[in-house]
Amino acid sequence: MEKSVETVSGNIVDIVGRRVFPGTLEISDGRVAQVVEQDCEYEVHIVPGFVDSHVHVESSMLTPSEFGRVAVVHGTVAVVSDPHEIGNVLGVSGVKYMIEDGSMSPLKFYFGAPSCVPATFFETSGAVIGAREVDELLQMDEIKYLGEVMNFPGVIGDDPEVIEKIEIARGYSKLVDGHAPMLGGEELRKYAGFGISTDHECTTEAEALEKIGAGMMIQIREGSAARNFYDLISIIDEHHESCMFCSDDKHPDDLLGGHIRDLVKRAVNYGVDVMKVLQVASLNPVLHYGLDVGMLRAGDPADFLVIDNLDDFNVLKTYIDGNLVADGKRTLVPRRSSKIVNNFKAREKRVEEFALPYTGKTGIERMNVIEAIENQIITEKTTATPTVVDGYVVSDTERDILKIAVLNRYEDKRPAIGFVKNFNLREGAIASSVAHDSHNIIAVGATDEEICRAVNLVIRESGGISAVSRETEAVLPLPIAGIMSNEDYATVAEKYTRIDRIAKELGSTLHAPFMTLSFMALLVIPKLKLSDKGLFDVEKFEFVDLFE
Repeated sequence: MEKSVETVSGNIVDIVGRRVFPGTLEISDGRVAQVVEQDCEYEVHIVPGFVDSHVHVESSMLTPSEFGRVAVVHGTVAVVSDPHEIGNVLGVSGVKYMIEDGSMSPLKFYFGAPSCVPATFFETSGAVIGAREVDELLQMDEIKYLGEVMNFPGVIGDDPEVIEKIEIARGYSKLVDGHAPMLGGEELRKYAGFGISTDHECTTEAEALEKIGAGMMIQIREGSAARNFYDLISIIDEHHESCMFCSDDKHPDDLLGGHIRDLVKRAVNYGVDVMKVLQVASLNPVLHYGLDVGMLRAGDPADFLVIDNLDDFNVLKTYIDGNLVADGKRTLVPRRSSKIVNNFKAREKRVEEFALPYTGKTGIERMNVIEAIENQIITEKTTATPTVVDGYVVSDTERDILKIAVLNRYEDKRPAIGFVKNFNLREGAIASSVAHDSHNIIAVGATDEEICRAVNLVIRESGGISAVSRETEAVLPLPIAGIMSNEDYATVAEKYTRIDRIAKELGSTLHAPFMTLSFMALLVIPKLKLSDKGLFDVEKFEFVDLFE
């Protein structure tokens, strides 16, 4: 990686002062020593670096140090990262792992203390982060905030432990992130009244505006599964001071294709004023979270980008603390070795463990079915008559009602079985040990045999994602906590792209079938989900029977 530069010249974009002028940044010891205005013409622009205001780095399947190597190419200089994915697997030690690994990267990582590990007690996780552990983490300088409070029913219902965690954060004068899909009215006002300051789960303009009215910052999310950019972009013009961009969960192929920079370009091309867009992409998260990230002012850290113009936003160079970390599409950040940690006890399964005997009356009894939604992590709840063959309920590929299974990876137990629509697999199966948030093993497929094969591929690797067909078996090992690879980003993206392609060749019409699959076990996102303990109605917040 090249050493600190002394001067960089171009058309300087001053977000704070809302003006553009030709000038030179004079840099010393990683900071902007002086901004010199000049009477000349430049072809390039200098803008502050981009900030992802809410991301689970683990969802990229990359370690923080490897995530940083590719993110800087897209002009990302900092991320606000909630490490609750690894927290659900390894607890406090997992959070500390992320901090340690992230410290090897020039990308600025700002980690939170996970507030909901496990997300609910209706599933099996690998660890519990209670109030005592949250207190331990929030005492650390590296921990900047309390992670998203997903248990919004607990806040509304005055759950003592949930409230205690929030009060601990406020006692340390640290922010509290939110997570409240479809919450409104008095319940929203009570939730926000606890000082919960953000929400990244809005899917409509009306929902976002109500939450802004309640005093919350809205994180406009564009991840691999949940894509809400075009649902919410219209609010920026009048409410740019209350918005930030985030990715939340982004798979490696999508990360290689772009990051926050893509949202900036799309917003400008949509017609939003460029200063407002850059405020959302850079200034707002820096101010909201109090990040040590520069805004092109004298005395600021020298974090900035050289781009071609204010329409295309092609990143020519990325600087962090005055160091050139990316040059064009080439990362200059060296690869670091990450140690392997894990928590995986599941043993290989037998086909008969996925069989579901039918004891009802064929054609009369109905079963509850999860209905996946493209580009969303919420689901609908529907019903269907079961397809029964030789006394067992099976997948029905003609009606796209497929068997879905979740099995405990922390203990050796039988899988929970349900059914799901809109994966559209005509044959084969896919499986993953990335299953939010407890990261048990989840699989969907056309037959019990194929589901079992896909699951066992994951188990043999102590974590990974897999796809099988009659002729094919493919697996991407994820040996770090069963959710991250220890390989370089290009290799991970290549392997993921191949498995994603296989899933689509099997018939899936989803943009991101593996990311969508991973959220079918998330019990804090409406409406119907499946945990390792059974089928769960999120709106009722209780287990429901498969058969009605």
